[in-house]
Amino acid sequence: MSDIEIRDVSLVYDTPSGPVRAIDNASFRMAASEFLCIVGPSGCGKSTLLNIIAGFLPPTSGEIRIGGKPVTGHGMDRGVVFQDFAQLFPWRTALGNVTFGLEMKGVGREEREKIAMEQLALVKLNPAVLPMDEPFAALDALTRDAMQRLLAEVWRETRKTVVYVTHNVAEAVYLADRVVVMTPHPGRVKIEIPISLARPRDPLSVAFLHCQKDLLRQLGDAPDEAEGCMDSATPL
Repeated sequence: MSDIEIRDVSLVYDTPSGPVRAIDNASFRMAASEFLCIVGPSGCGKSTLLNIIAGFLPPTSGEIRIGGKPVTGHGMDRGVVFQDFAQLFPWRTALGNVTFGLEMKGVGREEREKIAMEQLALVKLNPAVLPMDEPFAALDALTRDAMQRLLAEVWRETRKTVVYVTHNVAEAVYLADRVVVMTPHPGRVKIEIPISLARPRDPLSVAFLHCQKDLLRQLGDAPDEAEGCMDSATPL
């Protein structure tokens, strides 16, 4: 398993009207096997930061370290889950798409197909670090709830290190060990909020609703009343 360290990461885009700072000196750490959610309003750089962690974008300054090693590009230790399925190979079967990562690692056909059929529910197909960019955003409410429960179960089984971007506060409280709240224009880390609720979590419990309200307050969508999760939050 791999820990992750984000060290003073900034990203500046060059545009026709001049440079635009998308992320400004973002820093936080993740323990191996931690499930961390990143939340914030549109334009706060959540997905951009995830792409830097995944190795798709190089930061303008600062660095990402996974397992103590600097991230210099996309690696086999990371597998990204996006909002849509455009990343699938349309000329491959479903099984062929599932076995692609194993094929790139040189695993023989018979073995990789056996693994895929046995572990199709994700249990041992993903790498140690799993960046996820709002993968359930386009689903209807009932399907999203079912997928959140499945993801929580798979995470408990596999103990992957998960970085999960979402705009859904209830989803963050349901899934995360800790939530990083970002502010927009440019994106900065505002506060880190541990979610200490016992698993599996009940979205209708008083403690859950308190945590949800605390997160909404940090996002400016709830009254300024400190309770629940905020007792152990880390302002930055």
